[in-house]
Amino acid sequence: MQDAHGAAPGPPSRSRLGWRLLRRRRLKSWTELRRLALSLLLSWLVLSVTIAVMPGVGATTRVDVLVAALLLGVLSAALQPVVTALALVVGWAGVLLAGLFTEAILFYAALTLTPGITVDGFWSAFWASWVFSLLVTIVTWLVTAGDDTAFLTHMLRQSRHARAAAAPTMVPGVIFLQVDGLSAPLLRWSIRSGDLPTMSRWVRSGSHTAAQWQVQLPSTTPASQAGVLHGRSAEIPAFRWYEKESGRLLVSNRPRDALVIQERLSDGHGLLADGGVSISNIFTGDAPTALLTMSAVTARGAGRGPSRGYATFFINPYGLARSLVLSVGEMLKERHQGRRQRRRGVEPRIDRRGSYVALRAVTNVLLRDLNAGLIVEQMMAGTPSVYCDFTDYDEIAHHAGPTRPESLASLEGLDHLIGVLQTAAEQAPRPYELVVLSDHGQSQGATFRQRYGHTLEELVRDLVAGRGTTVAAATDVAETAGPANTLLSQVGQQGGATGKVVRRALRGRSVGDEVHLEGRSADGPDLLGPATGHSDADVVVIASGNLAMIYFTGFAGRMTQEEIDTAYPGLVRSLVAHPGVGFVVVRTVRHGFVVLGDGGTHYLDEDRVTGRDPLGPFGERAAAEVRRHAGLANVGDLVVNSPVYPGTGEVAAYEELVGNHGGLGGWQTEGVLLHPSAWTADGPLVGADAVHRQLVRWLSALGHRSALAEAVMPPPRGGGAG
Repeated sequence: MQDAHGAAPGPPSRSRLGWRLLRRRRLKSWTELRRLALSLLLSWLVLSVTIAVMPGVGATTRVDVLVAALLLGVLSAALQPVVTALALVVGWAGVLLAGLFTEAILFYAALTLTPGITVDGFWSAFWASWVFSLLVTIVTWLVTAGDDTAFLTHMLRQSRHARAAAAPTMVPGVIFLQVDGLSAPLLRWSIRSGDLPTMSRWVRSGSHTAAQWQVQLPSTTPASQAGVLHGRSAEIPAFRWYEKESGRLLVSNRPRDALVIQERLSDGHGLLADGGVSISNIFTGDAPTALLTMSAVTARGAGRGPSRGYATFFINPYGLARSLVLSVGEMLKERHQGRRQRRRGVEPRIDRRGSYVALRAVTNVLLRDLNAGLIVEQMMAGTPSVYCDFTDYDEIAHHAGPTRPESLASLEGLDHLIGVLQTAAEQAPRPYELVVLSDHGQSQGATFRQRYGHTLEELVRDLVAGRGTTVAAATDVAETAGPANTLLSQVGQQGGATGKVVRRALRGRSVGDEVHLEGRSADGPDLLGPATGHSDADVVVIASGNLAMIYFTGFAGRMTQEEIDTAYPGLVRSLVAHPGVGFVVVRTVRHGFVVLGDGGTHYLDEDRVTGRDPLGPFGERAAAEVRRHAGLANVGDLVVNSPVYPGTGEVAAYEELVGNHGGLGGWQTEGVLLHPSAWTADGPLVGADAVHRQLVRWLSALGHRSALAEAVMPPPRGGGAG
């Protein structure tokens, strides 16, 4: 990172920082007083309504209710940190019990201690406390027009212990916020339209630069995070893949599989190795602390109990009640928006009912709030770097479409939250820089099955029929359950009563169950465990968005086209001729890797084309990307990519998702990197590995990586070029 004269910028001077901090403290003092006054007023009004409607609770005068509201606030501020500490000793069971009963106990105490207030008993206070919390949530949301500032202000107060223990420093920290699935073209459009006020303000003021990076094959979260966090994207050929040597299917967002992959990635020098924290990611980036991180859930020696950040969120009735209310609202909103799409005849679209309705509430409300609270806690503790993946937009865009109104509304909500986190950072013991990046974009289109009336698995089965061949497939939408999977897995993995209850409730879907690929069944019913079963099928079809790989399990190593044509005559030719196949990649004996299309062949190793180039519609970098991907370990014997359809620029996913990513075509390979303008990039960023190296250089220039000198960093590996 260099300034205009080529020198690396240093931290702000002590005098400038001191004056800035003094101004911030004065402003924050007045702001805090106004917020406290507003909070007391709202509590008074809501408590008055609660007492009026709830049986078993009564008040003589309004002044008595005001005193009770004030006393409740004092008791909550004084005793909740103590309750949190005690709950942490017990573990998740203590946290969940405290979350249910703490507010009721404080509520009961405040009412009984206030003259003029009558309470029939504890259970009257218990139900009244929940009504009070729900009403406070609704009224606060209405008064603030959905502003999350009040929620995070409370989280700041709950993080005072972390702030008090942190040592002030002038070395800036960095918060990496991954907006999952956000493409560079969509970001540029949203900045111009004003739909993302925070990021638009950054770019228009010149504080940040909106850059683009080229996402390499496969354009998936696991591959990009392996690159950005570890510099080793070449270890991952798809979202899930089949390994012939072990006969095992690996799915990267399932706990034990993620741990296996993490062990392959980790060399101790990841992006977060120097005191960083990983939150809600698939991989850790070698962070000493990993929260809600998939690969750390089942790791040996991983903590099973909740952190103070988890406890603060669940025990805080405002945060928990708020999330519950907004989660219900999110589910109702989803049902309405899904019906609206059907009523208007919006195309393309998919069925948005079933478990997705609840998953949307989990990712767009519960996990967003929890992630925000954990980030604030880490900032108040002065953590050098934090990397957090927000999957909200990606989840909705998969089901609604990447440019649909509900997807853009989710993106707008994340933009607002980023602004609130920036405000919260001003109270941290060190200055923080915020970096927003994405792991990939998303492309849109009707699915392969919608277009042609059958799945890719069914097509392959028909093409090999009559030979006694069994075909298995992994083409379900496993990615969408990943974030909820991580949270449930983390609770279910711990010992004690809570873990037992969760495991019993999820019996048949328990963490660690194996899933076997047999016949038509691909992943089985398991939602929590890794799909690490062995296959008895002769052919395995695996999909990652509009990219699919076909493995012939009875043949060791990568089969050649000649061998495939002998074992399954006509299969390759029929696949290439299908209108739902844009190109097929296969290894040949004479020409090495070739790309076959209906009308032409691209000889990758010989750099020549005969007929119509099948890679022509996919851009000038398509040949380099396909060549790199073909050389990765554990790639299928056949690699299939859907077409880019003329007129719309859409693609066809081999999964049942209207917004998809994984292959080539559309915006899915156009990633985002929104960074402070004072940080200059060394050149175009091609691949997640290049992004990793650039981020490490920026961290080093800021004074990070003290325990990881550049001299001992391993050389770049894989196919990423910067």
